[in-house]
Amino acid sequence: MRFVAGLCLCALLFVLSSCNVSIIPLETAGSTEPVSDDPDDPAIWIHPRDPALSLIIATNKVELPNGALYVFDLDGKLVQRISDLDRPNNVDVEQGVRLGGQVVDIAVVTERHARALRLYAIDTRTRRLVEMGSSKVFQGEEREFGEPMGIALYKRDDGTTFAIVGRKSGPASGYVWQYRVDPGPSLSLVRKFGQYSEASEIEAIAVDDALGYVYYADELAGIRKYHADPDQPDAAHELAFFGRAGYMGDREGLAVYSRAGGTGYIISTDQIRDQSRYVVYRREGAAGNPHDHTEVVAILEGSADATDGIEVTSHSLRPNLPEGFLIAMNASAKNFLIFKWPGL
Repeated sequence: MRFVAGLCLCALLFVLSSCNVSIIPLETAGSTEPVSDDPDDPAIWIHPRDPALSLIIATNKVELPNGALYVFDLDGKLVQRISDLDRPNNVDVEQGVRLGGQVVDIAVVTERHARALRLYAIDTRTRRLVEMGSSKVFQGEEREFGEPMGIALYKRDDGTTFAIVGRKSGPASGYVWQYRVDPGPSLSLVRKFGQYSEASEIEAIAVDDALGYVYYADELAGIRKYHADPDQPDAAHELAFFGRAGYMGDREGLAVYSRAGGTGYIISTDQIRDQSRYVVYRREGAAGNPHDHTEVVAILEGSADATDGIEVTSHSLRPNLPEGFLIAMNASAKNFLIFKWPGL
């Protein structure tokens, strides 16, 4: 984490876009119970029949035996704790995944010190996670090059599901590895891609399933965009590199707020002590160029401290969350804050 001194807010916003960028305070709609040690990354599972029964799945990022997944309801109450994970870092959810002859909702977490992904099925009846197995990643890589951190799941139009994984450190090219999730479940490496500034690390990854793009935060440099489908003819080509200036802290959590017709927002965390900010870009890009995300739509300000992971949903889950919510890691209280979506 880093902090820039001696710059006024208006000057920072001018670098981002202009001093006319709207600064929107977020309304806190709730919080989760604390984890025991070190919260990091949340994911959201939408209940297929009753949205009010949806879940928040989050990591407690420490070594054995306290490393754990925490599962909360929308009131922030703990409903399940899965312990004995060896430094679980980031987690993501994909729904309606076809594995052999069954269709399941899954949660996948990076287990950094085990150098593996751990996969869970989400039982829609009991709302509990059931372990399906663990698979090694970054095989053959040494030291921090082999330690998984960020993860995003991508389900292609044909139903094939992939895990896109970042690590603690890596080379200037091919930092991110992509695996196909096969029946078993097992993982098959399908590509290595992605540029890296060789400063800090790449942790935050977000996928836009509907539009077929993957974004990741090169923490001290900017946000990079690629095709999520490894079979795209230009899959190796970087489509955009934006958010390159104006941040007071690291570029941390990323999330995609989806609306009909391909519109919506890309939300990027500016990690700040005591009050992190969230920089909002247009999901659809600029007129005539879907890969131009340079315009800053708004700056969201919340009360979360030194935010790392975030997630967002546009689903109407409860009467008090009609347009969904943003959930953010909150370091000082060791929990996650739920913010009502501000209605941009």
